[in-house]
Amino acid sequence: MAYTLPRKAVYNDAAIAIPIEVIMLKTRTYVSQTVQNLRPSGIRKYFDIASTMQDVVTLGIGEPDFVTPRHIIDRGIESLNRGQTAYTSNSGLIELRRAISAYVERLYGVHYNPDDQVLVTVGVSEAMWLALRAILDPGDEVLVPEPCFVANAAAVEMAGGIPVHVDTFVEDGFQVTAERLEAAITPRTKAILINYPNNPTGAVLTRQKMIEIAAVAERYDLIVLSDEIYERLVYGIEHTNFASLPGMYDRTILMSGMSKTFAMTGWRIGYVCAAPELMDAIRKLHQYLIMSAPTIGQVAALEALTQGEPDVREMRDEYDARRRLIVDGFNSLGLTCFEPRGAFYAFPSVAATGMDDETFCERLLYEDRVALIPGSAFGRSGNGFVRACYATSRDNIDRAFERLARFMKRHG
Repeated sequence: MAYTLPRKAVYNDAAIAIPIEVIMLKTRTYVSQTVQNLRPSGIRKYFDIASTMQDVVTLGIGEPDFVTPRHIIDRGIESLNRGQTAYTSNSGLIELRRAISAYVERLYGVHYNPDDQVLVTVGVSEAMWLALRAILDPGDEVLVPEPCFVANAAAVEMAGGIPVHVDTFVEDGFQVTAERLEAAITPRTKAILINYPNNPTGAVLTRQKMIEIAAVAERYDLIVLSDEIYERLVYGIEHTNFASLPGMYDRTILMSGMSKTFAMTGWRIGYVCAAPELMDAIRKLHQYLIMSAPTIGQVAALEALTQGEPDVREMRDEYDARRRLIVDGFNSLGLTCFEPRGAFYAFPSVAATGMDDETFCERLLYEDRVALIPGSAFGRSGNGFVRACYATSRDNIDRAFERLARFMKRHG
């Protein structure tokens, strides 16, 4: 019986039929276009290089160098010894949610019902994804002031939205202005994503600028996603909770956690608070994403919120001393650095060297073994600046500046 060629086929030079299915297997990519379009992390590149080198002094990694306070660790260990190894409620331990509610109300006068307006998450990373996915339809736009944490714009894209970058400038202390936000608004704009105190600049929004941004959000009926993970690390000023501003409670999704304030990065406990309508949507996604945040982390977080205030003050005072040391150090070398008022980052300009920020960081790493992060890794507004993290010992900072001085003597 004669063989019939597949109806859809192509032919090679020898006129041999190749089924189209075979061609598709050879050319198809199984990675989604969304993931292909994501920009690789600019931070990771320098960590990867530094990890292959000896005697590197790093001012790059953005996490506390303090060990979690002993009483918090002990509370976590105790929970394991008592057999608390099962899932908690999907929303988190009710005792922890009550503590979060009391904590936010004590600090800012804002009340969230722990039963249905507080959700315990796997860090702020999960809280951010939940919040964005809960409010965005494909093609919705989110205003993202930059420089900003490298994951912010990517999180918008992964949730199906379009990040609209809004520049900030050192002349304004890297504070985003209402005017620049308003100029970026289109009919597709759905939300504003802010992160103050800011990573990477250390900038803090004044209350007046927040009020002006709130007016823009109200005028255009926008949601504000406020990442306040560095809220307790402010120096000489007070942090303003965005939801506490007049008219902002119902349109703010508040995100924070234990990682920075209590030196608990590896415990992976964050939280999100919002008005009931928004929280219902966020919780629905959370229910399908995870069973619950780590139980041991939740127990330790409860100890932190109820007994950890002295630890916060002690760590903040030490960060403040390092902040002054590192800012003075950069300025003395001609690397002009505005005064960061929050988080634990300095963001000096490298214009005096005549290099762009990537060249500066690469040469400094290879020549003098000091790791910093190029400002451009955090968005176009970071071009010409570098991020230095002072969540490291004063001895480490001194070593870094001895090497920076040598580098600047050659290149300054």
